[in-house]
Amino acid sequence: MTASGRQPTRSPSAAPDWARRPMNLTGAVTAELVGRIVRGEHPSGSSLPPEPALCESFSVSRTVIREAVKVLQEKGLVQVRQGAGTTVTPPSAWNMLDELVLGAAVAEDETLGVLDDLVVTRRLLESDMAQVAAREADQETVEALRGLVDLMDQLVDDPNAYREQDTAFHDRIMQASGNTIARGVVRALESQVFHTARYMGRTDRELCAASNAGHRRICERIAAHDPAGAAEAMFTHITEAWLVRRGDVGEPGRLNRE
Repeated sequence: MTASGRQPTRSPSAAPDWARRPMNLTGAVTAELVGRIVRGEHPSGSSLPPEPALCESFSVSRTVIREAVKVLQEKGLVQVRQGAGTTVTPPSAWNMLDELVLGAAVAEDETLGVLDDLVVTRRLLESDMAQVAAREADQETVEALRGLVDLMDQLVDDPNAYREQDTAFHDRIMQASGNTIARGVVRALESQVFHTARYMGRTDRELCAASNAGHRRICERIAAHDPAGAAEAMFTHITEAWLVRRGDVGEPGRLNRE
C-alpha cells in the first residue's frame, strides 16, 4: 500500500487475444482452439496437445480444458478416444452451421470459397421460397413487398438504412413461403457473416440501386403469381449482387450452374 493509502497501480500485462474475449473462460478457450484448428495449427489427423500442456498454455484448470474439448467434439472438430487422446477431424466432419466454426472458416479463407458456398446455399433456398411465395402470397404481402422496394429506392444513398430494408424484403418473402426450416437456415448463416467486410463488400449507391432493381423484378414476379419467374429472379439477384460485392478475389466457379 502507498503512503496515500491507495493500492499501487499495476501495469496491465499484454493478455493474449483469447483471454480478452467477453465470454466465460471455457468459451474463450474453446473459441481459441476452434481458431487454431481451422487455421491448421492443429492439422486434421493430428492430436491436440495433452491436457497438462493445454492447462499450462491457457493457465486454466483441467476442468476448463475438458469442458472446452467436449464442446469441440460437439462441433465435430475433434474425436476423443479412450487411450488414444484427442484427434482433430477433417473439415468434412465440422459443423459449418456453428457460429464459431463458420466465423473462423470465413476469416481464414482467402479465396472466398466458403462465402461462395454460403451464397450458393442461400440462393438455392431463397429461390425455392420465392417460388412458393409467388403461389401463396396474398395481397397484403404483395403490397408490403412493393412498399419495401419503393422505400429502398429512397435509401440508395444510405447503405446502412438500405441494408435493413433489404433484409426485411428477403425475410418477408421467406415468411410468405411458410418454410420455417429454410428461413431458419438462411437467417443463421447470414447472422454469422452479415457484419463482416468480406461478405458485405461494396456498399455504394450504384450497388444499392442495382440491387433494388433485382428486388423489383422479384416483387413483380411474385405479384404476378409467377413461381418460375420469381425463382429465376431471386436466383439471378442473389448471384449478381454477390459477384459485385466479392470483387476479383479468387475464382467464383462454385457459383456456376451452367
